[in-house]
Amino acid sequence: MHILFIADPPESFKIYKDTTFAMMRELQRRGHTLAVCGPQDLVWRSGGLVTAAVRTVRLTGDPVQWFSAEAVAQPQALKDFGAVLMRKDPPFDSEYFYATHLLEQAEREGARVFNKPRALRDHPEKLAIMECPQFIGPTLVSRSAEAIRAFHAEHRDIILKPLDGMGGMGIFRVKDDGLNLGSIIETLNRDGAQTVMVQKFLPAIAEGDKRILIIGGQPAPYCLARIPQGGEVRGNLAAGGKGEARPLATRDREIAEALGPALFARGLLLVGLDVIGEHVTEINVTSPTCFQEIQQQKGFDVAAMFADALEAALTRS
Repeated sequence: MHILFIADPPESFKIYKDTTFAMMRELQRRGHTLAVCGPQDLVWRSGGLVTAAVRTVRLTGDPVQWFSAEAVAQPQALKDFGAVLMRKDPPFDSEYFYATHLLEQAEREGARVFNKPRALRDHPEKLAIMECPQFIGPTLVSRSAEAIRAFHAEHRDIILKPLDGMGGMGIFRVKDDGLNLGSIIETLNRDGAQTVMVQKFLPAIAEGDKRILIIGGQPAPYCLARIPQGGEVRGNLAAGGKGEARPLATRDREIAEALGPALFARGLLLVGLDVIGEHVTEINVTSPTCFQEIQQQKGFDVAAMFADALEAALTRS
């Protein structure tokens, strides 16, 4: 089967930790062939099929020159691939949004896209948690400075973050003294022009922000706890957090087993739940990571679990 990855340029991959690379390696090991392109390579002409300028690639096993690729990209209809994996990293900006529309058209033409484009649009990674209030801490979504101030007055220790942030960017903590709250609100809500998420601070962050992977509706048996270092409040690996693989706790499994089947039914083959203590803080659907860290520390082959789920989904479709 020929599989297309829509992703950032492979030249930019850090293959010692990259999850898309781990997927590619396992799928090639199983005999599938691989191609790559970026969202910018998608094309839809009136009266025609959705195509992309793609490069066929092969992993070499060399840690430096880790792949070989065609020198010139060739146009190919997305429906002609066995599967199309949308793995472009955030931000989920207008261009990402438009790409999901082209991918949805490709689905109508017969392409099999994972995660489903409509599901990507319908599950903004921070807002999606509001559907499951039983699993989240006190949370506010608002443009209103007054509403944010009232939330702080009620909870006294809060986290503020932009809805379109990634990798821990733009996250602020405001403690009981309210120091710099006004300035932070102005920075994030841009004088009421931009919506902000505000959450009660969860002290359990000291034990790690856990990434729980749900594949084909089922949780992987291990999570990756991203533990803040030094005086940092963010556990994100991109913000310097330390990754520690752990077996799922009872509460982790309860959350994953409650949410996993419903998310899978909506077309989300791969989901990354972020959990602090006993509370879900984000539902990641664009390009969830942490496959390699879990395998390296615990020996569990997450990429194989993913490939099993993908092959099973293709058999059913």
